[in-house]
Amino acid sequence: MQPASFSIILRLCQSYLLCFCCLGSTALAQTPPGPEAPGGIPDGLLPEDAPDELDRLNPILRPPLEPVPPRVLPREEPLPPPEELLPSPTPQAPPADLPGIPGQITVKAFRVVGSTVFTEAELAKVTEPFTNRPVTFAELLQARSAVTKFYVDNGYATSGAFIPADQVIEEDTVTIQVIEGSLEDIRITGNNRLNSSYVRRRLRRAGRSPLKVDRLLEALQLLQLDPLIDNLSAELSASAQPGLSLLEVAVTEADSFSVQVGLDNLRSPSIGSFQRQIQVEQLNLFGFGDAARLAYANTDGSNQVNVSYTVPVNASNGTVGVNFSQAWSRVIEEPFDLLSIRGVSRDLNVAYRQPILRRPNQEFALGLSFGRRESETSIADPLTGERIDFPFPGSGSDASGQTKVTELKFAQEFTKRDQKTVLALRSEFALGLDALGATDNLESPDGQFFLWRGQAQWVKRLAPDTLVLLRSNLQFADRPLPSLAQFGLGGGDSVRGFRQDLLLVDNGVFGSAEVRIPILRVARRQGILHVVPFIDVGYGSNIGEDRSIDGSNTLFAGGVGLRWQWNDRITARLDWGVPFTEVGTESSGFDNSRVFFSINATLF
Repeated sequence: MQPASFSIILRLCQSYLLCFCCLGSTALAQTPPGPEAPGGIPDGLLPEDAPDELDRLNPILRPPLEPVPPRVLPREEPLPPPEELLPSPTPQAPPADLPGIPGQITVKAFRVVGSTVFTEAELAKVTEPFTNRPVTFAELLQARSAVTKFYVDNGYATSGAFIPADQVIEEDTVTIQVIEGSLEDIRITGNNRLNSSYVRRRLRRAGRSPLKVDRLLEALQLLQLDPLIDNLSAELSASAQPGLSLLEVAVTEADSFSVQVGLDNLRSPSIGSFQRQIQVEQLNLFGFGDAARLAYANTDGSNQVNVSYTVPVNASNGTVGVNFSQAWSRVIEEPFDLLSIRGVSRDLNVAYRQPILRRPNQEFALGLSFGRRESETSIADPLTGERIDFPFPGSGSDASGQTKVTELKFAQEFTKRDQKTVLALRSEFALGLDALGATDNLESPDGQFFLWRGQAQWVKRLAPDTLVLLRSNLQFADRPLPSLAQFGLGGGDSVRGFRQDLLLVDNGVFGSAEVRIPILRVARRQGILHVVPFIDVGYGSNIGEDRSIDGSNTLFAGGVGLRWQWNDRITARLDWGVPFTEVGTESSGFDNSRVFFSINATLF
């Protein structure tokens, strides 16, 4: 190839190379452990290690299970009722009236001591019917029982009151002593690899004094939702010591080890759309709920490896995680394969996530992460064949073709669910820092930026196995972004009907609606086939006059898909999308429709 011809090809494929710069920076996503939690995202849409559709560094290795995490969808079966998790203790009945004891005393007031949860005014109202009049000894016992009943009615079933026998009644005031219940011990049985302290710490916090049964039940329900626990039951019994109780919990562990494989055509054609992937996952590596994952994915033009480790740091499911990924890519699509374009990317991220509010049906969590992204792009010299650094203008790379981003992120996640609906929201602020050698360019985008990403998902069960799913992604930036941080539109996970990442933009909005309608059930094999009509729409724009998009900024497509779910082992999906708008070289109409598929399986 002559140099003149070579330069012409470079001018013709500028936009193509910009797309590849982003592809070279992509890293592996993690498969969520779930919680699937009270609430998840992501693992659900947004829980702890869910695939983050907002982070363009993490979309390559899609989880072998459905992209919408299982626990984001409403459960077919409700949580076990409280009486199955923890049989309610039977409070002592008030003592019978004792007419045989003669004598009366006049009581002006009762002094209740030992209470830490109720005010004097609240307790005075309870004993008021027995004051300012002569009362019998039996009525004194009834006043004591009224205080006990007040505790029990407010959930403190193991607390009680008594009248000290050796007291001296002064100024017509009778003392009632309260013993607030507490846990003497928590005994865990049935666990094998899971350390008893993992369960005990989560229950100890809920069983703090004074012991409130409803609070303890909620903690048991949260454990029932934990992916490390398949089932549990508990029994609360009285100890030999007054006011103390024993909690015995029988745990059945879930299988924490899995191997997942997947096939799909959800990658960019430039590096090969057909993708193979495998992930090995252990959610309880050393016995205290620490999760480790190793994943590998490849296409005909790319190879990617991802390693992550997450460890719980407190009883409220706060976690610290480290993730590293590296990807090698080359363009194989004609005629651009003649340029021998190659890219290498690395991503290292350290994250802390802390749930602030955790209930069986909702969760609010905050997250803080610090990450480093690096990518480099090169081409082959047309004369010598040697690799040449390729600093493509507008991609955010420096003069040597490298892009380096040091990023600080602050995330907020909220999930709320009931038996029919799930709402999951995620917000994330990302700040590109001028630190650790981050790319600093005078004119083109570089490593300094500020942006906000948002993600929302709403699921509603219309009938058994019939769901409506709405989802949306947004991104808004304060300045032109490097390709590492841009928002992608088009493809099987975005606007179906267009090629993967057809548009890479600074600001973007994506929305999708679909209905999953069952058309075939195989009861014996627990299989179900859905037909899935869908509508997708996306809009994107760039910041800066010299970065305008050629053609329409709007992608609009619709179509129909089939989704097969076999137990929790295999999920397969086939989507046929028809573009309704013309964008750049992409035409609209049935003749330009696209088919996307994915098959994901959990081997064991």
